[in-house]
Amino acid sequence: MAVRGWTIAVAALLTGFAAQAQETASKPRLLFVMAHPDDEVFVAPAIARATRKGQPVTVVFATSGDQGPGVTDMERSAALAELREGEARCSMAALGGPEARFLRLGDGTLGVAAHHPESSAQKFAEALGPILAEGDFEMVFTWGPDGGYGHADHRMVSALTTQLVQAMGDDRPALLFPGIRAGTLPPVPEMQTWAVTDPALLDIPIEYGPDDLAAAARAVGCHESQFDAATRAGMMPLFDQSIWQGAVHFRFGLPEHIRAVETHAEPGPLPRP
Repeated sequence: MAVRGWTIAVAALLTGFAAQAQETASKPRLLFVMAHPDDEVFVAPAIARATRKGQPVTVVFATSGDQGPGVTDMERSAALAELREGEARCSMAALGGPEARFLRLGDGTLGVAAHHPESSAQKFAEALGPILAEGDFEMVFTWGPDGGYGHADHRMVSALTTQLVQAMGDDRPALLFPGIRAGTLPPVPEMQTWAVTDPALLDIPIEYGPDDLAAAARAVGCHESQFDAATRAGMMPLFDQSIWQGAVHFRFGLPEHIRAVETHAEPGPLPRP
């Protein structure tokens, strides 16, 4: 897809832009690349909004979370992975039915000997490459380099997804990272190790409505093996009031996208970077 195409597609995701962008843009196909079932809750309102608008969405889970442990008493095993895949499918249904793909790599292994030919990292790249090569994703969303709170699987998913996208040609999709704006981190002890980002960098706000937030809350409710009942009930209201405040915030992951999108309020031919 040409630069102008994905620029208009991004503009169509945002509120407050010209009606021309809404009318001109086709419904872009979106790809979310996550490390584990439940990672999607960090951007759940954006997924819910996209599916509500009729945009095709695919969510890839690199691992099935077989190491848990979350709040379940289950042993770390294939059975736990199967349970967590079921929770992810429940979450996808709550978010409007995006397609879910499970790569079933070992939980906690993506950062282990990543350069070795038989490593989980190499297997992840080998599996994600053909998905990207399908050729019709206009935007790819994944963890930023911080991995949220530094989880090695999150960081590797970010790095490897970026590596594959940056190697693509002019028709590569836009790459976007979510982030927590500095100053919005809620006063929850468990979240004090989460990374924050200068708000000036998070200049792609994808706004959501009450229905999207309700869908996100239902999605979190699916992850019973990961969060206790109080956390499941309180997470989305907490994120809504602190981190998001009406929009999930993203930034572009590749420099040429930043330069090209500077004129996205006026869709039209853009200079090549």
